[in-house]
This record gives sequence, structure tokens and C-alpha cells, in this order.
Amino acid sequence: MVSLFLGTARPRPAPFSMTSFGPFRRYVSLQSSQLSLLRTGLFPFKRILQACLQSTAVSGDAGVQLRAHQSEIIFVGTGTSEGIPRVSCLTNPSKKCPVCTKAAEPGSRNRRLNTSMLIRYPGPSGRCNILIDAGKFFYHSALRWFPSYGIRTIDAVIITHSHADAIGGLDDLRDWTNNVQPHIPIYVAKRDFEVMQKTHYYLVDTSAVIPGAAVSDLQFNVINEEPFVVHDLKITPLPVWHGPGYRSLGFRFGNVCYISDVSEIPEETYPLLEDCEILILDALRPDRSSTTHFGLPRALEEVRKIKPKRTLFTGMMHLMDHEKVNEDLTKLMETEGLDIQLSYDGLCVPVTL
Repeated sequence: MVSLFLGTARPRPAPFSMTSFGPFRRYVSLQSSQLSLLRTGLFPFKRILQACLQSTAVSGDAGVQLRAHQSEIIFVGTGTSEGIPRVSCLTNPSKKCPVCTKAAEPGSRNRRLNTSMLIRYPGPSGRCNILIDAGKFFYHSALRWFPSYGIRTIDAVIITHSHADAIGGLDDLRDWTNNVQPHIPIYVAKRDFEVMQKTHYYLVDTSAVIPGAAVSDLQFNVINEEPFVVHDLKITPLPVWHGPGYRSLGFRFGNVCYISDVSEIPEETYPLLEDCEILILDALRPDRSSTTHFGLPRALEEVRKIKPKRTLFTGMMHLMDHEKVNEDLTKLMETEGLDIQLSYDGLCVPVTL
């Protein structure tokens, strides 16, 4: 593999089936805890208990130790592009939106920002933190969860597609590359990289930056739909359709399969989902699918077809009430033996990679 750095070719180690572009730079690292973050309640005891658990259970660069060889995934965001609650719902004088009203309350699991995930696992030189997507609300998600989980660095960012809710926060990575680490590798499909050359041209070609300006220092690596390796972790792309003619990528790492934006799964992708233990799957709304996303009925059909041991839905809009939908999903364990729940922002799940 060859990296291009301001027009000068330089050799770089090639992870696998990828091309790297180098006038692009930025590097970030996320870390999180083995316990799901408790939600703040109305009672002082709950808040005290939350603080105690966070101080002892949250690991990270700050020095609290995780169990040796423990890997985890953290749901940095589980919502739609516009986020939950919607401003339009909270300001509507004639109609009250029950989910957005709940989401406005402190600690509500209905509060959801752009879909994103952090993979945290032990690497050869310490814990590695790989972020999937950095959308337009990334700063707010990081502000909410990174201090709580002791997340200091970002070792790589993997991009599912080039919509704003997946790449709109790339500029915010400047805080890491200016103050935490020298750069951040970005792994992105060619079609999405071409979009970034227009939307984030100053990050792709830093020669366009005014001297002295502090922008994100990112290293762009163009991937295809073949497996590749990031910091000793094998990542297998899961090609799906995200609307007619629009390709998006899910990713498999270990026996975890992550598909956040999907309207159709091609037949050739199903073999890549075999023996999946944890499936994270798009489920936009409770009643039907849209042209670009699975709805809950279609998502359930796919779960029955893929047969994972456990499923966590993500990408929910404001029609999906966390408690009510989860109550209904729990019944599927009794009737069909299906372990399915909605995820929520800040959820941390131990995994084996």
C-alpha cells in the first residue's frame, strides 16, 4: 500500500486490500467500561450510587483497570440523523410527542444521538479504541460518554457510509489530533471517500488549509468490500443497501455483526452473518420500513433468518418508546426464544473478539 502525503509518495504497511491516502490525517481513541452506565434518576441515592459505580467500574486512559483481555462495545449513539428529542416536537403547542417529551428528561433512554459505536479491546500495546462513524452530533455524544467511560484516545474511525449522520463530525476530531494524539486513521469505501473529497476537502487535502489553522489530522485509507485489519483486529465489511442504488457497509468483528443503515441485505452478505452471536441491526420505526431503513417488522424477519444469539436494535426514531417496545420484545423470548432488545446511548456490552 502507498500513502500520498501532500503529493509525495511514501510506503506504509498495508493492512489488507486497501489503498491509503495521506494528506488526510486525524486520529482518535475511545474507551469504555464493562458496566452499562446507570441512568441518573430523580432521587439523590440513585445519583450517589451512579457516581460510586462510575468511579470504580469505568476504565480508561485515566488509570482505572479493566479486567484483563476484556473486550467491549459501547453504543455512542443509537438515534436517527435528526436526533431524539426533536425540537419540532418539543415546541409544538398543539400536539405532545410522548417519546420526545420523555427524551427531554435527564437520564431518559429515549434520548438518542446519531448512530455510532465504539469497539474497545486489548491490543499489543494497550487498549485499542475503534470508532464506527462520527456523525454531526459526535461532539455531544463524546462529551456525554467519553469522560464517564474514561475514553481518552481514538485509534481509528471506520465509516459505514457518507451521510451527514456518519461523517458530519470528522471536523470535531481536531480536538484529539491537536491535543491528545498526532493523527487518526480513517477507513472508508472509495465511493464515500469521493464524497469526503467534496464535503471535507480541507481534511483530505491539507494543502488547502490556511497556514496555522488547526484542522483535524486524518489519514484516509480506502477500503473495498474485503476483510481488512485495524490494530490487529480483523474487520469484515457487510455490504448492504441503504435505499435504492445506495451502498452502505455494516461490519463484522469477531462474532459481532453491526448493520446500522439498511433497507435490503443482498443474498451474498448472508453467509458473512453466519454464527453471529450479537447482531446490532437497524430498526427505524415500529410499524413499517422506509425506503432507506428497516422498520421493526422487517428487522424481526431478518433476525429470524440470521438467527443470532442476541440482537440489539439501533437507529430508532421518535416513534420507538424504549420501555414500551422493549416490553413487547421481551415477550419474544417466551414465545420464540428470541433475545432482542432496543439498545440505548451509553450502553456497554462485553464481547469476545
